[in-house]
Amino acid sequence: MIQSMTGFGEATVVRDGIGFSVEIRSLNNRYFKASIKLPDRFQFMEADVEKLLRIHLSRGSVSFMLRVRGKNAAAAFEINRDALESYLDQIREAKLPEGVTATVDLASLLTLPGVCETPELDEELREQEWALVESLGKQAMAMLVEMRGVEGKALRDDLMTNCSEIRKLAGEIAQQAPKVIEEYHTKLQDRVSHLLRTAKLEVDKESLLREVAVYADRCDISEETSRLESHLKQFTELCDNGGAVGRKLDFLAQEMLRETNTIGSKSNNATIARDVVEIKSRIDRLKEQIQNVE
Repeated sequence: MIQSMTGFGEATVVRDGIGFSVEIRSLNNRYFKASIKLPDRFQFMEADVEKLLRIHLSRGSVSFMLRVRGKNAAAAFEINRDALESYLDQIREAKLPEGVTATVDLASLLTLPGVCETPELDEELREQEWALVESLGKQAMAMLVEMRGVEGKALRDDLMTNCSEIRKLAGEIAQQAPKVIEEYHTKLQDRVSHLLRTAKLEVDKESLLREVAVYADRCDISEETSRLESHLKQFTELCDNGGAVGRKLDFLAQEMLRETNTIGSKSNNATIARDVVEIKSRIDRLKEQIQNVE
C-alpha cells in the first residue's frame, strides 16, 4: 500500500529527573530533506539521527526535534570562569564618556559566546544518551509511519476512483472510434455525390475507398487507447504493491497525458473531444495527489 509523505510522531520519557521529548514531522518534497534540531550537548548524534530517518523514509521534508528539560545538577550548563572574567576585565578597562555610568547585567554576560558551555560527555555517556534518543526516535517514527499509512490509504482510494473514471472514458472512446470512420465515409460520399451531380463527373469508387482508408489510418487510436489501458494497469499495481513509488506514478501520469493528447489530436469527433477533456481533468487530479505519495 502506498504511503503519504505527511505525518507526525512523538515520544517522551523522563530519566533521572531529565525529560526527553522527540518530535518527527514530514511534509511533501520531491527528494529526501532532513532538518535535525538537537540541543548543543547532543550535536554529536546528528549523523545517527539522519541515518535513522533515512532507514524508514525515502522522500519528504522531515523535521526531527529533540527537547531536553532537566531539574538536576547534571543537566546544567557549565560556566567558563576564565571567559567570564575576561569579559569583565575588558568591561572595566573600557573608557566611557565623562558622566556616563554603566551597570553589568550578569544574565546578559552569560549569553556571551564561550561563557556557558555544555557539559562534556565521555564515550560511555554518549552511547547511553544515543540509545535513549534512538529508542524515542523509533517510537515517534512508528507513529509517523502509521499516520502516513492511513493518509496513504485515503490517497489510494482517491487515485483509484480517478483511474476507474479514466478507464471508463477510454472505453467509451474506443467504442466511438469506429463511428468516426463511418461518419467520415458517409460525409465524403455525400460530398462526392453532390459534386458529381453538379459537375456531371464520375469518380472511381476505389479512389473513394482509398481516401477513406488513408483517413482511417491517420485517425486510428487503437494503439493509444491500448497503451493508456496498460498505463492504468501498471498504475494500479504500483499503488497496491506500495513502497516509494511516487516518482513512478508521476511518470505514468505524464505518459497517460501524452497518450490522451494524441487521441485528442487524431480524433475529429465532438464526443471523443469531450471525453478527452474529462480524461485530462482526471489526470491532473492524479498528478496533484501523486505529489503527496512517497
